[in-house]
Amino acid sequence: MNKQRLSSLKERLFFTARDVAYIYNIALPSAHVLCSRYMKDGVFIRLKKDFYVLDSNLERYGEKDFFSIANMLQAPSYISLMTALCFYEITTQVQPNWYESISQRRSTQFDRNEFAFKYHRIKSELYFGFVRSDTFFIAEAEKALLDAAYLVSLNRYSLDWNSLDTKFLDISRLKDLMTPFPDRVKKIIAERCRI
Repeated sequence: MNKQRLSSLKERLFFTARDVAYIYNIALPSAHVLCSRYMKDGVFIRLKKDFYVLDSNLERYGEKDFFSIANMLQAPSYISLMTALCFYEITTQVQPNWYESISQRRSTQFDRNEFAFKYHRIKSELYFGFVRSDTFFIAEAEKALLDAAYLVSLNRYSLDWNSLDTKFLDISRLKDLMTPFPDRVKKIIAERCRI
């Protein structure tokens, strides 16, 4: 592998076969073969079809890099649930290298090596309450809790309520964001957050 070309890939958070074709100045079908070969050799890690990262880059990636990758693996999506609650220091009970997101598309999961990206689908009218932070989208702390309560109410998520330190939540903001959610979610939040 040409080291200069490999260094071009090292600068990228993730890449596709089209990127490899451009950098190596080869045809796209040849780039797919090259990606497959380097994947078998452990140089590339395929997270999903035509979405790769360099294995050597993983050890230097920080939490925010993985958040950006999570946003791009399935778009549109935003970091939420326990991952976001941990980011805001409302909980410390989160699996390492486990990134949870909310999506308008299908619920799915991408597992590779020692890390996993999990996506939970919610109704489009509940797809709000997130902000752009650096290079990724993340739920506000209060919305991350509401997303979790919503999925709990549907029996699609398990949440350790005792691990949450809700004193860091803005109760006024929580009440505002709660408005479009079903009554069963409001009831869960009222009981658990004592509001």
